[in-house]
Amino acid sequence: MSDLLAARSQMAVSLGFHIIFAVVGIGMPVLMVVAERRWQKTGDGIFLDLARRWAKGTAILFAVGAVSGTVLSFELGLLWPGFMEFAGPIIGMPFSLEGFAFFTEAIFLGIYLYGWDRISPRAHLWAGIMVAVSGAASGIFVVIANAWMNAPTGFDLVDGRITNVDPIAGMLNPMAFPQTLHMTLAAYAATGFAVAGIHAFLLLFDRQNAFHRRALSIALLVGAPAALLQPVSGDLSARAVAENQPAKLAAMESHFETARRVPLLIGGWPDVETGETSYAIRIPGGLSFLAFHDVNAEVQGLEEFPRDQWPNVPIVHTAFQVMVGLGTYLALVSLWAGWTAWRRRDVSGNLWLLRALALAAPMGFIAIEAGWIVTEVGRQPWIVYGVLRTADAVTPMPGLMYPFLLFSLLYCFLGAIVVWLLYRQIIRSPRPDEWTRIYAPSPEVMRA
Repeated sequence: MSDLLAARSQMAVSLGFHIIFAVVGIGMPVLMVVAERRWQKTGDGIFLDLARRWAKGTAILFAVGAVSGTVLSFELGLLWPGFMEFAGPIIGMPFSLEGFAFFTEAIFLGIYLYGWDRISPRAHLWAGIMVAVSGAASGIFVVIANAWMNAPTGFDLVDGRITNVDPIAGMLNPMAFPQTLHMTLAAYAATGFAVAGIHAFLLLFDRQNAFHRRALSIALLVGAPAALLQPVSGDLSARAVAENQPAKLAAMESHFETARRVPLLIGGWPDVETGETSYAIRIPGGLSFLAFHDVNAEVQGLEEFPRDQWPNVPIVHTAFQVMVGLGTYLALVSLWAGWTAWRRRDVSGNLWLLRALALAAPMGFIAIEAGWIVTEVGRQPWIVYGVLRTADAVTPMPGLMYPFLLFSLLYCFLGAIVVWLLYRQIIRSPRPDEWTRIYAPSPEVMRA
């Protein structure tokens, strides 16, 4: 394994592990806040128990995310010194703001966890809201830094060095809004459907379980609207990629020759040598419309770029298809659940819908991982698009395969522990003898 491949593999494993905890850290505080508000409005003790459980889950994932995020910060400096020297003046501001949001989240999470019986119900709920807001802000600032890598702005390049740095302009790069919107919605959709899918699966064996029914309703309230809005944010992202990263768009759709009225490919396997994609379903003019809202628009093919600047087309194309396919499934299930609720039918009483939700449980996370593969592999061979190559940013230190294997094993071990803790704390429904821990609401709570 080459040093460049080892460094990229280690970064990929670290990011792939960390992104799951970051995503759930964005979505789960919303679940706990909604559950607490439902308890305050209805007095139903199950909502209180859900809020407490999801608060514990948020704390667990916050701690693990902090550890894996710290590892990533070290890896940026150790594995990619050329990148940090080049890009530090620009990405320093969004990372600093992310740190501010992180500490804000930590402060209010502490207040939320230890303030149940010490502050007023209204103040406690607002502490939870601040956890949710600061968690989302933390993710947004990190994604802004990545968006700058895809569309670098806010500086002049003189003799290979950044000068005249404007970090605000760098943060307001053309990819910032579409990428942060797409990722934030993905976090809510993935978390909501993961929780909904787990409880839907458990309802298949215990259809009248009130705990799982309440949890399913809140999870769908968070996940379904986000999944329905994802196609809109995906449209914004596709147009931004077409304008700022045409080579990535061509790789996503395995589009080799520049042409007009380019079809949109569903599925298929690209052959880089022949420039053909086999076994794909073609929608005439679909890619032209997706990229420019004009079915007759011209779309640049990979032939417009030097061969050494092509991304890995099979990987990018396949990951893009996986992301779109799973996102479409989640949107369709959201429509189904919304239609069922609109007709005032019991969602948890629909056997086929429960099965569809159970199947959807891991799909949001798989789609997010696939989307980040598209983002990162599709930018290659550039670490900063069009400015700095990945090969020029990697560390010259040899023997990177060994820390890669070590960190991979560590992440697997840590992941297993987290799954066990989450099952113990938030997924398992309470036993009859545990219901004494679910408190009846006080008059003060009912007035809040």
